Amino acid sequence: MRAVIQRVKEASVTVDGVVVGSIGKGLMVLVGVGKDDAERDLDWMIEKIINLRIFEDSSGRFDTSLLDIGGELLLVSQFTLHGDCRKGRRPSFSDAMPAEQAREIFERLVAKAREKVAHVETGVFQAMMDVHLVNDGPVTLIIDSRT
Repeated sequence: MRAVIQRVKEASVTVDGVVVGSIGKGLMVLVGVGKDDAERDLDWMIEKIINLRIFEDSSGRFDTSLLDIGGELLLVSQFTLHGDCRKGRRPSFSDAMPAEQAREIFERLVAKAREKVAHVETGVFQAMMDVHLVNDGPVTLIIDSRT
């Protein structure tokens, strides 16, 4: 499972002109589910996202997590994170999990997040989405449960 984590002042997802998810201060996370991902990847990913110490403490150091600050979380499915661009000019998505299986894993990730974070929003799985955000810092990290 791969994720692009962005610390944001605010973020939202719009589908067909309608805002379907919106947060204030917190993390906007693009999540890609790989074909070999299992429950252990899901558990590792959610724990890593919510506990990463990437918010500044009173001395300006990265020493507080999303949970510590009571921040909000926007999770957006993004199968293209598993795009392989090493050969040719068109990405191969053979490492991405098929859509129906990926939907189930993504929904379980969202459910686990909602058990731990007070405000969790999402986009719409497999929809064309417009993602708007104000990156705070900017702070952007890429994580992978397999590396």
